[in-house]
Formats: sequence, C-alpha cells, structure tokens
Amino acid sequence: MSKYLLGLYEKSMPNSLTIVEKLQVAKEAGYDYLEISIDETDEKLARLDWSPEEIRALKQAQEEIGIPIKSICLSGHRKYPLGSLNPEVRQRSLEIMEKAVAFATRLGIRVIQIAGYDVYYEESCQQTKEYFADNLALAVEMAAKEGVVLGFETMETPFMDTVEKTMVWVNKINSPYLQIYPDTGNLANSALLYDGDVVKDLQLGTGHLIAVHLKETTPGIYREVPYGTGHVDFIRIIEEVWAQGVRMFVGEFWYVGNEDWREVLRGNHTFIRERIENSSVNKNHNKIP
Repeated sequence: MSKYLLGLYEKSMPNSLTIVEKLQVAKEAGYDYLEISIDETDEKLARLDWSPEEIRALKQAQEEIGIPIKSICLSGHRKYPLGSLNPEVRQRSLEIMEKAVAFATRLGIRVIQIAGYDVYYEESCQQTKEYFADNLALAVEMAAKEGVVLGFETMETPFMDTVEKTMVWVNKINSPYLQIYPDTGNLANSALLYDGDVVKDLQLGTGHLIAVHLKETTPGIYREVPYGTGHVDFIRIIEEVWAQGVRMFVGEFWYVGNEDWREVLRGNHTFIRERIENSSVNKNHNKIP
C-alpha cells in the first residue's frame, strides 16, 4: 500500500473534457486522485449548484473509474473576496464558501484549498483586512460544522506569500479546520524576494501543513513553467514536508493548448514521482513502495 498520494490539478487538462473524462485521463496517466477546480468563472462556480442527480453521477463515476476527487482548489474568491469593500461582493464570497463546503460534503471531499487574499482586484487596506478576518472566521465555522479542513495556499501577492505570514492567520483563528496548503513555486519566488529560505519558512508551519502543491516557477514567473526548467528544489522541499507528516501532493500545472498534453501529463507524473520517491528522507528512513 502506497504511503502517499499524488493528485492531479484539473486545469492540467483541456477544459473541453467533462469532469468524468478528466477522471479517466488522470487515472490513465498514473495519478492517484483529482483536485477539482472551483475558480472565478461562472462555469466553475455553477458546479456548486449541481443537483443531487449530478452529484450521484459523479460519485458513481469515481467508483467505476477507480480514482477519487479528494480536494478542491477554491479560487473563486479571487473575484469575490472575503475582504472586499463592496458588501454585495462580501456576501457573495460567504455564499460561495458555504456552497463549497456543502459541495465537498456531498462528494466526501475533506480538503478545500482557499486563496490567501484579502482582496485581489481591489487595493488592500486596513478595512479589507478587517473584513477578511471577520469573514474568515465565519468561513472556518462553516467548515468546522461539516468536518471539512480549509488550507490556505501561499500566494503570489505580499498579503500571504510565505508560510510565516500565513501562520499569523492560522494562529489568529486557532481552529483545527484552518491550516496551510502551500505552493512550492510561490514559496520559491518569495524566498528570492525576501532573501529567505523555503525550507526554513516551511518549518514555521510545522503541524499545520495538510497537503502541498508541487509547482515549478522561475524568478518572477508564477505559472506555466515546465517542470525541470525552473528553480524549485523539489527534493529538498519534499524531504521537509514529508518529515512534517505531509502525505498528499498535487502536481499543479496547466494545459496551454499543446497537442501533446497527454504525454505532458505522463511525463510530469514521472518527474514528480521520482522526486518524491528519491528524496533522502524517504530513501533513508521510510522507503515508499
């Protein structure tokens, strides 16, 4: 039995595929589970209103194909942030959160990655931070009631781009249902910005990391960087988070219109698996089957 799980980010595949087709493709490429996206588009947000019949069909597809959906990447708050100065937007942000928790509960998903933004398209200020704090507390209450864990993604903006900054909010809320789901690529770029060290930053979150997005970046570039062409030290990071007890990893990369996207899925699967299984922690202390 494998001692860890490697998930695949939904946006690594063409959006023209159905969610069931994406499950099948992820399975064929060797991944253990799928991380579903609820982003700011109307199409993805509409998933939160799926009927009981649609939910049952998706659950059945997971059983038949043999691969689950184990986490949600909830980036819809980028357009509808918890800290918005607009009361209607703040209300929409809470509605999205409540529906996302219900959606996760209906599908048996226990982890929701949430974005570490007070606001995104607005300018951050003291008031947006106060609104964010108030509404974050409400969001965690929603999740706690259903036993769903929220994990902050470390982002690409100064508000929450390190584990150290994220821990301020985790400690402020002080709930087992609010933790950290870091992004390796974002942390690598933040380490350059602040002359820091990714592993030392991750150590500040010991006991609070629930999963990790394994993403490649280059200095100042946060998306669509092919694995092996950037500056993320995956093995060193995996050694650290493994020692902390993390056992869920997701390959985060994007479909960019390339015809060989299926080959990219398989190649990235090999790249990530090798780095998890060849990290010295696993080799010396806890070899993974």
